[in-house]
Amino acid sequence: MDRAPFARRSWLGGALAVIAAAALSAAGLTGTAQAADINVAKNAGFESGLSNWTCTASSGATVATPAHSGSAALKATPSGQDNAQCTQTVAVLPNSTYKLSSWVQGSYVYLGASGTGTTDVSTWTPGSSGWSQLSTSFKTGASTTSVTVYVHGWYGQPAYYADDFSVIGPDGGGGSDPGPTVPAAPGGLKAGSITKSSVDLSWNPSSGATGYQVYRDGARVQSATGASATVTGLSPDTSYQFQVTATNAAGESPRSGAVTARTSADTGGGTGGGSVPEHAVTGYWQNFNNGATVQKISDVPANYDIIAVAFADATTTSGAVSFTLDTSGLNGYTVDQFKADIKAKQAAGKSVIISIGGQNGTISVTDTTSANNFANSVYSLMQEYGFDGVDIDLENGINSTYMSQALKSLSAKAGSGLVITMAPQTIDMQSTSNGYFQTALNIKNILTVVNMQYYNSGSMLGCDGKVYSQGSVDFLTALACIQLEGGLDPSQVGLGVPASTRGAGSGYVSPSVINNALDCLTKGTGCGSFKPAKTYPGLRGAMTWSTNWDALSGNAWSNAVGPHVHALP
Repeated sequence: MDRAPFARRSWLGGALAVIAAAALSAAGLTGTAQAADINVAKNAGFESGLSNWTCTASSGATVATPAHSGSAALKATPSGQDNAQCTQTVAVLPNSTYKLSSWVQGSYVYLGASGTGTTDVSTWTPGSSGWSQLSTSFKTGASTTSVTVYVHGWYGQPAYYADDFSVIGPDGGGGSDPGPTVPAAPGGLKAGSITKSSVDLSWNPSSGATGYQVYRDGARVQSATGASATVTGLSPDTSYQFQVTATNAAGESPRSGAVTARTSADTGGGTGGGSVPEHAVTGYWQNFNNGATVQKISDVPANYDIIAVAFADATTTSGAVSFTLDTSGLNGYTVDQFKADIKAKQAAGKSVIISIGGQNGTISVTDTTSANNFANSVYSLMQEYGFDGVDIDLENGINSTYMSQALKSLSAKAGSGLVITMAPQTIDMQSTSNGYFQTALNIKNILTVVNMQYYNSGSMLGCDGKVYSQGSVDFLTALACIQLEGGLDPSQVGLGVPASTRGAGSGYVSPSVINNALDCLTKGTGCGSFKPAKTYPGLRGAMTWSTNWDALSGNAWSNAVGPHVHALP
């Protein structure tokens, strides 16, 4: 699928590489804190505002949320000329080793120490939507009695957050903040979204807590760093009792009041597809602005049965994906609105799924570890946003063995309602020996539909061995025939086409051509020179790139193709 790439400046990558190398070099200085070591940083959790801290260009402030623990955290906002660096000078002993760490959140966050008297150190993270811990160590020089520790972001990037600093080592004469006390039990525990195998829990943060423990029916089942958790692996239609505790270095709090939640019932099996109708229209929704109409999920017309959110992003973990709503590019569309719109579409009988890949997608699933990472991360996105499933739109190759393994693992987690779609290019479905085709056949029992992209491909072979050019009824029908005769069920075959001439580089056909191809395959009418040996009345339907390009053309595509698909036999 086409989308405008986000170009990063080459010097930024070089700078990050240098900093990362410096951090790795500094790792050799790591020492082990002794029992008498203390945290020489003051106001390490920002509970006293910016006391003891100095931030460049008035870039720093304290906020109540998100806080890693306690009731406050640092929020610092870079600009084009300022990296929002916040510093503190700490008292140290000469010839001593200190371990520096902080919890951070945001894009391109750096942690480091300068003026050590030996080798100054720095480490960084490219960013995440949740809290992650940065750690490094430094050794002081023979006459060093103070060191400056710092955290900063990157020029022009969004605000970052930091909390729970620590500089652990010998007391340099400045002492330490008072030690922590056992936090109080969390209040406000409640259950949120519930599926047949999971329950979302949330609670009020406890002051001074650095983590939380979740209990199910009296047994501890998982840990959490923030004031929420999703308990998975539950049985359908079963009642569970949950409690949580708060923890820090001083110990664990009493358990919270209990909340009871019952998982939803398992409505039975099936061969994939969840609640997708017998004949369905799929449309890709753009999480970016490339000149097409900017939409909210709620703006997508009712003619679309499956809405594929494009796209998830690769992470630094092999095989894993993440998703960030492009709020600024989508005219201020918020995550809460996005989630609410997904629920509204589902209440109207539609499915909303997350698409993996696209023209610029570089997700690689090539071994068991990356397959597990893929399944776990996609399932996490389903839990977080309410997605019904996943679309595989990898245009740079696919490993059928491990992608099949990943999708089967995802199905085991999500259950029979999981929607799995695929959008291979025409070349990927020319033979059953191709990786995409093999993957589709490997997961046939859980596959919803393959919406092959009948565009940007030139001429291809049909199932009769003849060459057909894109942009014709024959191209659509003769290539669909390969899939239908190659082992896919008719309900797993859809025709993927651009919504307008601007939606793809080539291959646009008018809605009337698509409707003729659908009639040819399902009823034997409207065919061109190619006519299949039999009809396939169970054909799933059609797909388009994208709902946004469709909207720019007044929804001409969905207004014409949607009713036709829904009226198929």
